[in-house]
Amino acid sequence: MTEIIGEDSKGQRIDNFLIKRLKNVPKSHIYQLLRSGQVRLNSKRIGADCHLQLGDMVRIPPVRMAERSSALRKKVTKSQFIPFEILFEDEALIVINKPAGVAVHGGSGVSFGVIEQLRAQHPDWKFLELVHRLDRETSGILLLAKNRAALVELHRVIRAGMMEKRYLTLVKGKWRNTRQSVKLFLRKYVTPAGERRVAVIADGKGGEEGKSAHTVFNLKKSWQNFSLLEAELKTGRTHQIRVHLAHLDFPIAGDDKYGDFALNRELMRLGPERGLKRMFLHAFIVEVTHPVTGRKLRIEAPLTEDLRKFLLELDADSTPLCP
Repeated sequence: MTEIIGEDSKGQRIDNFLIKRLKNVPKSHIYQLLRSGQVRLNSKRIGADCHLQLGDMVRIPPVRMAERSSALRKKVTKSQFIPFEILFEDEALIVINKPAGVAVHGGSGVSFGVIEQLRAQHPDWKFLELVHRLDRETSGILLLAKNRAALVELHRVIRAGMMEKRYLTLVKGKWRNTRQSVKLFLRKYVTPAGERRVAVIADGKGGEEGKSAHTVFNLKKSWQNFSLLEAELKTGRTHQIRVHLAHLDFPIAGDDKYGDFALNRELMRLGPERGLKRMFLHAFIVEVTHPVTGRKLRIEAPLTEDLRKFLLELDADSTPLCP
C-alpha cells in the first residue's frame, strides 16, 4: 500500500504516522518494519524519527492486524452524543470543558472518549487530535488541534514549558504554606493486578526510570480538615499533582488511586446533597500562545457544580481559615 502525504500528516514523524494508520498493530512490530526497511519513503529506507513532508510517498507493507474488540468497532450514535461546553474554537483549535467521568479517548473498557465523540459529532472535520490529556475523573480545560500544524506547534510549546496550566484541588489536612514548590522524581510501574501507577523515587534521583516533576501549590482556603489548593504545573508528568500531594500526606479528596480510601468512603456516605462522589481535581486555567495567530490565549473553566456545592457544605459546617 502506498500513501501520499497530505496536509493532515505534514510534519509528523513516520513512526507516529504508522502508529495512527496501523492502529491494531503492536508498536514493536511497527518499529521492526522500519528497522528492516520494509517501510519506504520516496523509495528509500528511513529511520523512525524522519519527519514527513507534503507530497511524500510512503510505502506500507502488508501487515496482519489484530481483530478489534466489539466495543471499539461500534460507532457513536447521535443518541450517545455528549454536549460538551466549548470554551474556545476557531479553524486551528477547539477547547472544551471536559466533564468528570469522561475519558479523553476510548480504550481500557471505555468505548467512546472525548476524541471519538467529537469526531462523530463533526464528521466534516478532516483532522482532530488531543493536544494533551486529562485523567478520566479530572474535569476542566482540554485542548484539541484541528490541523497538523497547530498540533505540532502546541506540542513544541508544551515541551518548551510555555503553556501555563493551573488546577484547583481539595486535599485532606491543613496546608500551612501560602506557596510551596515541589520537585520530585517520578517513575511509572504496573501493579500485580496490571494497573498502571506512578510513584515518587525514594532516593530523589532520576536515572533511566525516573523523570523530574515540578508543581507549585498555592493555598486558596483552608478548613479544619481540608485545604483548597491551586496547583501550577511546571512539568506535565502522568498523575503528577495526585502523586506529589499523596507523597506529602495531603491526598486529594476522592482520589481512588492515591487517596485516603477511608476518607473517600466517608465522603460518599454523606449522600447526594452533601457528599463528594469523585476526585476533587479541576483544570481551571490555561494560558498559551495561539499556534497560528501568535496572540495570547487565557481560557478559564469555573469549578463544576458538584465541586462548588461541596465547598459550600464545608463553609456551612465550619468557619474557613483563610491564608
